[in-house]
Amino acid sequence: MLDIRYRANDELTPKTQHPKPIMASRHLSRSIVMQSLYEWDFYNKGKGFLEDIVKRNIEDFGPGLEDISFILDLVSGVKKHLTEIDKIIETAAPEWPIAQIPIIDRNVLRIGLFELLYSNKEEVPPKVAINEEIELAKTFSGQTSSKFVNGVLGTVYKQLD
Repeated sequence: MLDIRYRANDELTPKTQHPKPIMASRHLSRSIVMQSLYEWDFYNKGKGFLEDIVKRNIEDFGPGLEDISFILDLVSGVKKHLTEIDKIIETAAPEWPIAQIPIIDRNVLRIGLFELLYSNKEEVPPKVAINEEIELAKTFSGQTSSKFVNGVLGTVYKQLD
């Protein structure tokens, strides 16, 4: 079987290794971050506990990831800015106190807001970050969650412009 890899100019070229597109690994990384934050949040955010959860989830769900720095940056960034991020969520969705937002949804929002507000916009454009979080909500949460996530992140994004 012929393996295909993308070149920078989007031409397909045969290679001897399997392709590992950056976007697919970023999506997997965000999934691992969301699952880790979910578990940490579920168990009341114990000190030191998050690092153990992340390590286990990388081993369980991302054994083929070559670069885990994206995961570690997201997790540490969300944790560092958690208080500010939660205040922004409550401001953008005033009818939803943070404790009443389903755990999955609030952690998807935390990741998205961290990427919108604190990450390198050239590395992850805001619209890509928003779309990725909507996809996580569709995959892991309820039917209306993706609309809720889109609404909150869209509101914050509009205020940034």
